[in-house]
Amino acid sequence: MKNDTIRKLQEMKLSVMAKAYMDQIENPEQYADMIFDERLTLIVDKESDARLNNKLKRLIKNAHFSDSQADLSGIQYLPDRHLDRNLINYLKTNAYIDKQRNVILCGATGCGKTFIANALGLNACRAGYKVLYLRLPDFFMDYSLAESKNKQKDYLKKLQNVRLLILDDFLLFPVKANGSDSLLELLEYRLGKVSTIFCSQLSYSGWHQQLGGGAVADAILDRIIPGSYKLEIQGQVSMRQRLAEEEMKGSKVKVAAD
Repeated sequence: MKNDTIRKLQEMKLSVMAKAYMDQIENPEQYADMIFDERLTLIVDKESDARLNNKLKRLIKNAHFSDSQADLSGIQYLPDRHLDRNLINYLKTNAYIDKQRNVILCGATGCGKTFIANALGLNACRAGYKVLYLRLPDFFMDYSLAESKNKQKDYLKKLQNVRLLILDDFLLFPVKANGSDSLLELLEYRLGKVSTIFCSQLSYSGWHQQLGGGAVADAILDRIIPGSYKLEIQGQVSMRQRLAEEEMKGSKVKVAAD
């Protein structure tokens, strides 16, 4: 009967539950003091935990983060960076995603905005949200490819289903007219439905010029700027340089100790 139960669990794709049940059968002394409900709870919890872990792994894999190790606990609140700790703590709750609000991260290259964006994305994955990291230049290429196959609407609907989209290298280069049109379409599909994090080396005050000005630029900014949470990262020294210097110091200390 026990083997039959294990077989049925495996057939129902409850392999972790089957393994936990086998463990209780093979090690009865470890569970002798437990009542039936306690033993069943252990078995069900192991299956549930495994499924949650597998789901998290899938979410992280499908998000294509540029830094899958980024974590909000690793943010360095150095005085010259002028980071808004209260805002970051609020973003950590993922409430902005539930409210379909956007986030703008601005700062010079190497300031750590991509790290923060990835950390927020990973934080969202842990809460079960579907996330995608995408560089704006790659979006333009993917959209053009989809358009060449007359499948741009399918591509936009796919992005619409992403609860949190991270657009990195946002407006790093001036955008051509057709690029502005496709960007406006993307924002129209996502506006008021899902959330986007925009990472840019330029302050949003300079975005209008990068978009070529005019009515389309106005429409794009009107769908981004109002209601977005804004975080401008400052600092005279890039985080890459700071981390490299810290690593060098650590190596020198290790050599001296050796």
